[in-house]
Amino acid sequence: MLERWAPSTLLCLLLISEVGLSVAHQVNTCEANGSVYYVGEWYFLDSDHCTQCECTTEGPSCARTECTALPPACMHVSHYPTDCCPRCEKIGCEYRGEVYELGEHFQPSECEQCTCDNDGIARCLVADCAPPPCVNPVYEKGECCPRCKDGPNCYADATQRRVIPAGQYFWVDSCTKCRCHDGQDVGYWEGNRLAKCEKTKNCAPQEGQENS
Repeated sequence: MLERWAPSTLLCLLLISEVGLSVAHQVNTCEANGSVYYVGEWYFLDSDHCTQCECTTEGPSCARTECTALPPACMHVSHYPTDCCPRCEKIGCEYRGEVYELGEHFQPSECEQCTCDNDGIARCLVADCAPPPCVNPVYEKGECCPRCKDGPNCYADATQRRVIPAGQYFWVDSCTKCRCHDGQDVGYWEGNRLAKCEKTKNCAPQEGQENS
């Protein structure tokens, strides 16, 4: 006699069969690095220390670690075999593309005195040079501020072709008398690079009678 099954009983058997198949496809452990990992465990691959994996019911789920950039003032970098990313073992101060040790004093230019502080920041003092009292200052090697080797002077006129000494009147021709600021006058420090000139009234300049 054939045994008959109710439709509800057949549905239950079908569901039990599907659940059994899905359970059979689930993974309880993952094998890697010669070891067994359970679902939920994390591990790094021995063949690639930058790849980290998680054991899931679907199998290993892996992702590669991105290394962060090292600080620009890193003075010593180490690469350990068990590490994915390099390590910065020693940090200094970075200033204009150069790296200095903590506590180091340095002079990046003639006008700057700097110190690499312990917080990794370079702090500098910049010399404040006064405006030179001449129109032809000279910069000496190793010195910050320019010097007037010929003494205070200025241009005789706007053509800037003739330089005359400061502090006394100077006849640029037989009818024109000029005077430079000597560096003590207020006007010179405000950027006055031209002499103040006076012309004699009703005077016609004569050639060959200019002061030298």
